[in-house]
Amino acid sequence: MLDAVDLFSLPQLLGWAAFVFGVASFAQTSDSLFKKFMALECLAYVLHFALLGQWTASASATVSLGRSIAAVRYPYKHVGLLFMALSVACGLWLYTSWVSWLPITASVLGTFALFFLKHVRMRLVMLCGTVLWLIHNFWVGSVGGTLLEGVLCIVNIITLVRLVRMSKSRAKYDS
Repeated sequence: MLDAVDLFSLPQLLGWAAFVFGVASFAQTSDSLFKKFMALECLAYVLHFALLGQWTASASATVSLGRSIAAVRYPYKHVGLLFMALSVACGLWLYTSWVSWLPITASVLGTFALFFLKHVRMRLVMLCGTVLWLIHNFWVGSVGGTLLEGVLCIVNIITLVRLVRMSKSRAKYDS
């Protein structure tokens, strides 16, 4: 159980930073800023989980960090396929139960979204991945992870509504 001091230790501060970057990521209407904030979220999680001694989670966040950076710098489909294969390979290597398939599937969906989709479609697929993480985190008893993914679902839905309204507004002016 955490006490007040633990909530503000270096590992926890990095977890809070990941939370802020994650919310900022899903609040973006710009695909480029979305990917950049997601990379910052992943970097914070790599360090957060490493300092907590959670090496599997840190490794997973490292793959996601590489994927997010690659999606900004090298947005090519073959690079996306490479990261999808890497996610599946890491998932098969770290697999422990059926619950393990939830984050594996979420990772593959996230990679597909970042490399193959844009705008509303990208965020809809990311929302599916976020829901899988939400279920996973709830199932394994991660309070902070459940809260983070729950907030990300809400922020993503709000951003999706904003994007749909923006596209309708543009279509109205274009006609």
